[in-house]
Amino acid sequence: MRFRKIHGAGNDFVLLSDLGPDDDNEWPKEAVRLCARRTGVGADGLVISRLIQHSPAVLEVACFNADGSIATMCGNALRCSAWAAHRDHGFQQMSLHMAGVAHEAVVSDDSVWVTADVGAVHPRRLQALINGRPTWFDSAHTGTEHVVAIVDDVDAIDAVTVGRLVRHHADLVPLGTNVNFVQSAGRQALKIRTYERGVEAETLSCGSGAVAAVVVATMRGLVAGRAVTVHNLAGQPLTVRPHDAWPTRTHWVGGPVTNTFEGVLA
Repeated sequence: MRFRKIHGAGNDFVLLSDLGPDDDNEWPKEAVRLCARRTGVGADGLVISRLIQHSPAVLEVACFNADGSIATMCGNALRCSAWAAHRDHGFQQMSLHMAGVAHEAVVSDDSVWVTADVGAVHPRRLQALINGRPTWFDSAHTGTEHVVAIVDDVDAIDAVTVGRLVRHHADLVPLGTNVNFVQSAGRQALKIRTYERGVEAETLSCGSGAVAAVVVATMRGLVAGRAVTVHNLAGQPLTVRPHDAWPTRTHWVGGPVTNTFEGVLA
């Protein structure tokens, strides 16, 4: 079985493309095995992409986190799947279905864009200590659970320690949450660090987290404008902008995708 090791702005995956309906496996166990950094291929998640329809192009995409749990939404996994479908089949626009939700995707020369639906937003959802200071986290559902803290300096945060505590916060059981630390970098830019549930570590970027950060920062009056650049640890920024047809409900998130290498699974 051939695979791609691919990443969207630093968020990396083992991608299996064009699997048929009979190509079933114990994907949660395979995700744990393949995503292990020392004994497997190494990745934040395992992505399974199936081509359902050619015209118009429709793909079914599933993303399993490194711990074997399934992701209801992963913007960078969708972007990587769209890039692979463009490379393999020439699709430039397509519909990607993940966990029962349809996402639009567009592949351009230097970016891959997908849509993320914005659900409930709750200001001051919970409070936690960061560097000895009580800090509020707002929550924003962007296809999956996220909380966002606006901080003065993201580089001063122990994102793993604080992220792990907030991810398991008593107010958020049983699902838990992804945890984002966000800093203003101008009226149309943010800096972000994300602790991802399911990976149980800080990742270099997070597509749905970038959307949550922009939604919360806009609500807080920190950013304004048509598009917001979200700077991540990978140094490969994502851009978030509202959808023309549903600007309050849906956002586009776009940025680079890199095919690192390809191989065959034993």
